[in-house]
Amino acid sequence: MNGRLSETLSILIPIYNEEGNLSMLYEKLMTALKKAGKPYEVIFVDDGSSDGTLEILLDLREKNPNVKIVSFSRNFGQTAALSAGIDFSKGDIIIPMDGDLQTDPEDILPLLEKIGEGFDVVSGWRKRRKDPFLTRRLPSIFANKIISWIGGVHLHDYGCTLKAYRKDILKNIRLYGEMHRFIPIYAQWIGARVSEIPVRHFPRGSGSSKYGMSRVFKVILDLMVVKFLLSYSQKPIYVFGGMGLLMILGSILAGCYAVYLKFFKGTSFILTPLPLLCVFLLLLGFLSILMGFLAEILTRTYYESQGKPTYQIKETIP
Repeated sequence: MNGRLSETLSILIPIYNEEGNLSMLYEKLMTALKKAGKPYEVIFVDDGSSDGTLEILLDLREKNPNVKIVSFSRNFGQTAALSAGIDFSKGDIIIPMDGDLQTDPEDILPLLEKIGEGFDVVSGWRKRRKDPFLTRRLPSIFANKIISWIGGVHLHDYGCTLKAYRKDILKNIRLYGEMHRFIPIYAQWIGARVSEIPVRHFPRGSGSSKYGMSRVFKVILDLMVVKFLLSYSQKPIYVFGGMGLLMILGSILAGCYAVYLKFFKGTSFILTPLPLLCVFLLLLGFLSILMGFLAEILTRTYYESQGKPTYQIKETIP
């Protein structure tokens, strides 16, 4: 196994109503971690389960002091569960994975090998995914192509939870919505080396999937937010001001065309919506520019009030 033996592992597993899978998951995970030969902790985040999940986790905690439990008061979702696991983790390498046994804990080993080659983020790719084609795999193919194109990090499977991260890559990343899948994009944004390897995937045995088609729309909206943050978080005036200038230009064109119709075609202003459109676009344009100024003030307040730099240092060499 490549890499430094002293590095510790944090395995993060969000759990929601998975009582039928936990025992087998734990056994497979212990076998894989024994092969890894590194100090470890396993953090189960119980995302408000309503079955016997928490009781089983407490039993596992009694058997193994390296098992830790974070229990939510209600269901907050996978991103919140992963965020909590990251906050409570102490390992040098953080490996999140699902608790439904559709991915194999044995694939932790090749992830660690790839991390040992000098990568900061290694993403799993469910190359032979065992989910329904029309409802799960086909939308995923299109989504991954769009995310790769917009985010600039070309991965086959953003939705695979099984990944490996060096902890210092995650320390300044806060997760909202469904944004856990976009961590590789954030990571490369701050200079991390990102790679991807195929991992095994199995049909779900016990329990049922917690994901529906509504998630697609959430991912699209979150992707728009990610693109905005990556490209314009430090210069929001470019977005709001650019839109404002386009609307002012549209206002000028509408006004000029209305004047042309009035004096050369004999069309009264009250017979065309162009004057109203001119005024409407002009107001929206100025409002958009003013919003850009406000966003610029908020951006500067955010960085300066907390002493945050607008850059990321990897190391200093005196």
